[in-house]
Amino acid sequence: MGCGSCSSGGCGSGVPAGCGSNGSCGTGGCGKLNVFDWLAGMELPNGQKTFDIVEIRFKNTRKDFYKIPDNLEINTGDVVKVEAASGYDIGIVTLTGELVRMQMRKRRIKSDSKDVRYILRKPSQEEIDKWQEARGLEKSTMLKTRLIVQELKLQMKISDVEYQADRSKATFYYTADDRVDFRELIKILADQFKIRVEMRQIGARQEAGRVGGIGSCGRELCCSSWLTDFRSVSTSAARYQQLAINPIKLAGQCGKLKCCLNYELDAYVDALKEFPDFNLKLKTKKGDAVHQKTDIFKRKLWYIFLDEPSKFYELSLDRVNEILEMNAKGKYPQDLDDFIEIPELDNAEPDYENVVGQDSLTRFDNTKKRKKRKPSRNRKPKGQQNPKAKSNNTSNNQGANKPKPTPKNKGQQKGGPRKSNKNRPPRKKQDNNNKGSNNPQ
Repeated sequence: MGCGSCSSGGCGSGVPAGCGSNGSCGTGGCGKLNVFDWLAGMELPNGQKTFDIVEIRFKNTRKDFYKIPDNLEINTGDVVKVEAASGYDIGIVTLTGELVRMQMRKRRIKSDSKDVRYILRKPSQEEIDKWQEARGLEKSTMLKTRLIVQELKLQMKISDVEYQADRSKATFYYTADDRVDFRELIKILADQFKIRVEMRQIGARQEAGRVGGIGSCGRELCCSSWLTDFRSVSTSAARYQQLAINPIKLAGQCGKLKCCLNYELDAYVDALKEFPDFNLKLKTKKGDAVHQKTDIFKRKLWYIFLDEPSKFYELSLDRVNEILEMNAKGKYPQDLDDFIEIPELDNAEPDYENVVGQDSLTRFDNTKKRKKRKPSRNRKPKGQQNPKAKSNNTSNNQGANKPKPTPKNKGQQKGGPRKSNKNRPPRKKQDNNNKGSNNPQ
């Protein structure tokens, strides 16, 4: 992703920013659509020569096959100078040996085809610097071209620009829904950038593969990592897999349906051959049951009665087929409750002992909190007791076993017993007429 094969080119120079070997590693892990060389290190049979064609990658997902000259030794990761339609180009070797033969057979390219050009030699340092400068101009050229397209009001989107290593030609990749007349655009681009212009239309999936990104699964996009065969995807693939028809979740980065919907489609189609038609109703004496949901790999079906839409009946595939056979013979069961299979509970004891209570979710909760004792106001600190209290210790010890008298008055103060009011004189009662007057009569 963050390497010399992407549009940004790391820091803009086309050199991978985080790669110590600057994109010339032997693993080829910096590029897109990499192929793991599982035949590396294996010796060929006696008398068999190494395949004389190698795979070379350029920017993003563009790869081609080139023949090796007799006097040149090529290894994976080498930077080479190759032939072009006019001039030369520079690429990186990504695959050698017998796997190249298999890749050519997969793409239906013959080894003696005229499209297979030759490798010239390994480039010099001046040619590599010129190549890196051309890669650094690609982003600014793309942005300027987008402004020109807006001024001409063309219904197209410039998604990527690729310069040839000798800076004599540039390929502009674009996407468009309809046919576009870009003859005026080519004249302006050729006059402004002083290069030969090639316009190449690509689809939305090819654009996502060239740009790259991370899918909703958390992995790199399939179209930028390994997928080259783009097959049409329809909503029926989602229906076969019992997926909700939600365009936001089913669409990929390209705006089309995700290619991964086709990966497991054959397995679902084969499994659904054993299931009955979901439009068939289960007829009982209670009423007709309608199909609602299916778990294909667990072989489970859920039905409901129209009178009780909130109650689901979980039935196995064998039970559903049994009820359908009864209905075909004109027999109707009483209810679907008799066909529900109750799973047997496994009461096997665990093979370990919970000694320290590590399985308890509330083992760290303090259910009982200790109450802190409040200090008494009349309590004196240690070392400051009255000498009289020491002399009275013996008398206090003698009466320690006696029960303490309970106070009769609930409103008693904390400091000590309340004084009695026997010796107090009674209060004088005032007349109602003299309540508000301060002067005695």
